[in-house]
Amino acid sequence: MTGQALLQHLQREFVARLGPCRAFSAPGRINLIGEHTDYNEGFVLPIAIDRRTYVVGAKRADRRITVRSTNTSSEFEFELDRRGCTRPGTWLDYVEGTAHAMLERGFALCGADLLIASDIPIGRGLSSSAALEISVGYALARLAGIHEPDRVKLALSGQAAENQYVGVRVGIMDQLICALAEERRALLIDCRSLETSSVPVALGNARILICDTRVKHHLATSAYNERREQCERGVELMRAHWSEVRSLRDVSPEQFETARARLPDLIRRRCEHVLGENQRTLLAADALARGDLAGLGRLMLQSHGSLRDDYEVSCAELDAAVETASAEPGVYGARMTGGGFGGCTITLLEESAIERVSAAIRARFQRQFSVQPELFVSPACAGACEHEA
Repeated sequence: MTGQALLQHLQREFVARLGPCRAFSAPGRINLIGEHTDYNEGFVLPIAIDRRTYVVGAKRADRRITVRSTNTSSEFEFELDRRGCTRPGTWLDYVEGTAHAMLERGFALCGADLLIASDIPIGRGLSSSAALEISVGYALARLAGIHEPDRVKLALSGQAAENQYVGVRVGIMDQLICALAEERRALLIDCRSLETSSVPVALGNARILICDTRVKHHLATSAYNERREQCERGVELMRAHWSEVRSLRDVSPEQFETARARLPDLIRRRCEHVLGENQRTLLAADALARGDLAGLGRLMLQSHGSLRDDYEVSCAELDAAVETASAEPGVYGARMTGGGFGGCTITLLEESAIERVSAAIRARFQRQFSVQPELFVSPACAGACEHEA
């Protein structure tokens, strides 16, 4: 069950148990380009997709939040005025963490009963966690009478929940696109200033094909945080020579060329990816705005190669999907999207090539991995919203 049918089912269940409710949602996302640059204060270019996390709920008279998920058949409750000292290590951490982070940022929240469901694949690089944080946060704000919550503060609250409650040192990209996305537009985000620029997604006869490899990754494992620590080590080494360097965003091409020989090979490759990816992202935003799909596709392929070879966050399934798609006529480019270690790829291709490319990917996966990926097309969709009754 997906989309409107899922929302209606959720509303009926809430009404049967607790009475009248209001409905909210936030989307998953893909990142067209700009991977592992957000926590290095760089640039990213994501869009929201038409898979969403839905929250239906009603205000309570007390300060208690009750939450139930139809996806997991689990439920729990917590008090807004009492920060929990123990965490279950599940999706519940995202909910409680977001609520408390919102309070710390000045959101005047009240108690609420919430029922949640999602059609975003979990752990597949489509930002299911950020969609949960932003949908819950937006619902709590609106139920508390905040007509139009500050969406940047809402995104920062979701990021804080993930950093402090869940223990994953994510950047701000996922939460910002879930909160701020617009239909038929990508969002070029400066992850240092949090300034955003809307970029039209006018693809003509082209489409974006998403391939869920069904390889499940867990960002809370050591690999994601390790990459961030390696980037920070590179910054430390370069700051010893240039005091103005606070993040990889500050390193000029000339400085990096000077420092290259002094950096350990692993650190050099991590930094090289980030610096190159920032430049590719700015070029890609320009290409997208001009409708230069061939140029955008080339940058996507370069990005995947860098993520595979220098940042080492790809895997056999992601590489197979990208290689297979790229060999087909009508394809402009392909790359992994998300944090890596599994998850999804995206392919920019002509609409007429969708069935052929999908069949080629399925055939290769059946031969090589004995699994069937899920492939679907999504337009660029809107961010967090309230649905009409």
